[in-house]
Amino acid sequence: MNSQKNKEVAEKLFDCISEGNIDDAANLMGDDISWWISGKESELPFAGVYNKERLKKLFNRMNRQLLNGLKMTVKSSIAEGDKVAMEVESYGELKNGRVYNQQYHFLITVVDAKIANVKEYLDTQHVYSVWVQQ
Repeated sequence: MNSQKNKEVAEKLFDCISEGNIDDAANLMGDDISWWISGKESELPFAGVYNKERLKKLFNRMNRQLLNGLKMTVKSSIAEGDKVAMEVESYGELKNGRVYNQQYHFLITVVDAKIANVKEYLDTQHVYSVWVQQ
């Protein structure tokens, strides 16, 4: 698969998440996907490595806490071979009145038109203050 097609698969992932279609997003992933979220697991419950089922649970749990879902906007992307690097911004208003407006960098590996690996870098302090802190 060429680099442009890999970018399209990665962009479709964020479209599906923005639309609240978690099952469609999961269908873009390989069965043995590994999705890593930056941060120390001992300090941030969302940090660590996720498989497909655990990831679906995380996205669905987040969506239940959001008024209108999480809008993901791809700001830029570059691809080479099976790797796609993307700058993404999210925006979502939580039912508790907090606003989640995150900046990310994703490194996504696409193999045979399926997302095989994701490394997600984000502002862990913002995650904590919006999703964890009481």
